[in-house]
Amino acid sequence: MKKRSSIAAAFVLLLVVSGCGSTNNSNGGAASSSAPGGSSPASPNASPSASTPAQVKKIVVGTGTQFPKVCFIDENGQLTGFDVELVKEIDKRLPEYEFELQTMDFSNLLLSLDTKKIDFVAHEMEKNPEREAKYLFNKEAYAHWRNKIIVAKDNTTIHSLDDLAGKKVLTGATSAEAQILENYNKSHDKKINIVYQSGAANDTVSQVASGRVDATVGADFTLSLIDPEAKLKTVGDDLSEADILFVFRKGDPDSRQLADSVDGAIKEIKADGTLGELSKKWLGQDYTSDTAQ
Repeated sequence: MKKRSSIAAAFVLLLVVSGCGSTNNSNGGAASSSAPGGSSPASPNASPSASTPAQVKKIVVGTGTQFPKVCFIDENGQLTGFDVELVKEIDKRLPEYEFELQTMDFSNLLLSLDTKKIDFVAHEMEKNPEREAKYLFNKEAYAHWRNKIIVAKDNTTIHSLDDLAGKKVLTGATSAEAQILENYNKSHDKKINIVYQSGAANDTVSQVASGRVDATVGADFTLSLIDPEAKLKTVGDDLSEADILFVFRKGDPDSRQLADSVDGAIKEIKADGTLGELSKKWLGQDYTSDTAQ
């Protein structure tokens, strides 16, 4: 009887010692009773340490390849330009996000945003009432432009939208310039003959200079980019002016948070002079505020 009691006592002692040695964690591993160096182990509910990287969210940015100096493929086959390099700079300043640029035809950018194939659009997008009704824009503009009529250098007959009535005017589908022409036609009996250009086409200068179309409409900085040989000219008063912003999905809390983060980065890029330098490098001068001329 005494022998049995001794065996039982030894067995209980063995269980106690084993139980004090280690504790199984929720992942099936063993958690040491003391951390390396003698420090106490972290509580299961404690926040991650500063050295633990936060989860990075991937963001797909839609842009094009046919806009000289803004978003285009260079001689080395690389996507670059003002908007492209600005997106890369913003990406550097937002460690919580990872931006991936995805190229497509300009006319498909907003559709791709609608269908959630991309998270925002970077393509010198002008804020106007028609777009603002459907899409979310960030608040901090990164450029400002003025739309003008563009004609052949020897044209002396066109000076205003009224002069374009009955004439062929080239524009890109879904563009802000197309909206100007379409709005004119809605309120006038004599219509402008709007010719919608394929997004893949890059022959605006040749079409206008050769007379295949009578004019086009473009931002003030565009002409020097697309027409280095000065075959065209701007005429008349400004048709519109607007801030240039990025376009996000409306009614989406994640998009709103992303837009706010982008605004914070743009403010930094403006403040340290990076934005102005990018504009001068790619667009020829500083077009980053509404006072730029």
